[in-house]
Amino acid sequence: MQDVAFESTYAELPERFYTRMTPTPVAEPRLIKVNRALAEDLRLDVAFLESADGVGLLAGNAVAPGSRPLAMAYAGHQFGNFVPQLGDGRALLLGEVVDRRGVRRDIQLKGSGPTPYSRSGDGRAALGPVLREYIVSEAMAALGIPTTRSLAAVATGERVFRETILPGAILTRVARSHVRVGTFQYFTARRDGEAVRLLADYVIARHYPDLSSAMQPYVALLERVVEVQAELVARWMLVGFIHGVMNTDNTSVAGETIDYGPCAFMDTYDPATVFSSIDYMGRYAYQNQPGIAQWNLVCLAQCLLPLIDDDEQRAIGKAQAAIDAFPERYRAAWLDGMRAKLGLETADARDQALADDLLAAMAANDHDFTNTFRGLADIIEGDGDVADGMEAARLPTEWLATWRQRLAREAARPDERRAAMRATNPRFIPRNHRVEAALKAAMAGDLGPFEKLNGVLARPFDEQPENAEFTAPPQPEEIVRATFCGT
Repeated sequence: MQDVAFESTYAELPERFYTRMTPTPVAEPRLIKVNRALAEDLRLDVAFLESADGVGLLAGNAVAPGSRPLAMAYAGHQFGNFVPQLGDGRALLLGEVVDRRGVRRDIQLKGSGPTPYSRSGDGRAALGPVLREYIVSEAMAALGIPTTRSLAAVATGERVFRETILPGAILTRVARSHVRVGTFQYFTARRDGEAVRLLADYVIARHYPDLSSAMQPYVALLERVVEVQAELVARWMLVGFIHGVMNTDNTSVAGETIDYGPCAFMDTYDPATVFSSIDYMGRYAYQNQPGIAQWNLVCLAQCLLPLIDDDEQRAIGKAQAAIDAFPERYRAAWLDGMRAKLGLETADARDQALADDLLAAMAANDHDFTNTFRGLADIIEGDGDVADGMEAARLPTEWLATWRQRLAREAARPDERRAAMRATNPRFIPRNHRVEAALKAAMAGDLGPFEKLNGVLARPFDEQPENAEFTAPPQPEEIVRATFCGT
C-alpha cells in the first residue's frame, strides 16, 4: 500500500460508529496469494505487497501511513433472531482507496484478531474459510456479479482452534463499503435517530450521490437499495448460487455479495437446496433467497421510517410502497436474465412459462444446473448428439420443441445466438467438490490445486477444453452436502 494514500471517510463519523484499534500481530506471516489484477485496479504496488514489508501490512503486523484501523459496529437478524450488537468481531477496516475508475473502495483485514465485538471469539480465521472466500468471491467477480473482492491471503503461522486445530490465515477484502442493513439496525435499537440520519447521509453521499437532490432522499435511498438487492439476488439465482447465511448483517446497502461463509453453487437443480450446516430449517434455501432479501429490506425500511416522514402512518405508507416494488423488480431482472440464458433477444408474454417449465423439468429429472444451460447453446439447431450439449438434450422433447419455436420467431442466426448464450451461461463455476479438494490440498501444504482452480474460474465463459474436467458434476462419493462458516 506504498505510494497510495489511505483515506478514511468512515472514521470521520462519530466514534460510536466503531472502535479504533490496531490489528493483533501474528507469529510468522507468509504470503499465499496476491490478486495482481485487483491490486493494479486499486493502484497498489504489487511488488510492494509481495515484499516482506507488504506482507507485514497484509498480516496486520504493521499499519500503513494514513490508515486508521477500526472495527465497525452493527447489529443484525441472524436466522430471524435479532441480536442488538454484533460488529466486526474478527475484522478491521484499514481505510479506503480510490480505484482507477474513481470508485472508493474499503480495504479490510479479516481474521486480524479480537475486537470488542468478538463475543468471546478469538478474532482469527482459519486457512480453509479464507481460501474459500478468495475462490468464490473472485469467481463471482468473473461472472459479473457484484461482490466484495479478495486482494490477498496470508498464512499467520499460528493455530486456530475450531472443532479441530487448523492453520490460521488472514484475508484482505475489498468492498464498495461494509455498511450493512445491520449497521442501521444497530442505531435504531439504541434509539439513536441522529446516528441513523448520519449513516443514511453517508450512504447517499458515498454510493448514491444522485439521490442527494431528490425530493425525498430517504425514500429514494430505500428504493435504490431495493433495486440493487433485487438485481443482485436475481443474478445469484441465475447461476445457482446459494449464499447460505442471508442475515441482515450480511446484506450490503451497496448491493454487493458480502460475507462468504457456508456459500455454495448447486450441481443438480433442486430449488430446496441448502448447504449451510447450521441452516437446520432451510431458511436460506436457494428458492427462499428472493423472499429473504425482501424481508431484510423491511428491516432497513423500519430503520428509515423516522427519516421518511414525521407522520408515522405516512412514513409507513411510503416505505411499504418501496418494499412492495421488490417482487416485480426481482421478477423483471430474473426474467431478463433467463431470456438471455435461453438465447432470446426479445420479450414475449409466454417467456415466464417457458422458463418455469424448463426448471420444473430440470428438477424432475435431476439435471445439472450449469451444464444444462450451457448445453442449450450446443443444440440450438437440433444437433442433440453434440457432446457438450448432452445434458440439455435430455430435456423433454416437448419443451425443446417449444423453445426452438420461440427462437424461430427471432432473426438472430444460430451462430450469433450460440455466441451470445455462451457469453451468458458459464461453462465453469466453483463446484463444491473442486473447492473442497483445493482446500484440502492447501491444508496439506499444496497450493497447486488452489492456483489451478482460480485460473480456470477467472475465465468462466471460455471453452477451455484443456480444463474440461472442471465442468463435471461430482461423483457420488464427491458430493458436498454441507458447508461451514468457519467461525
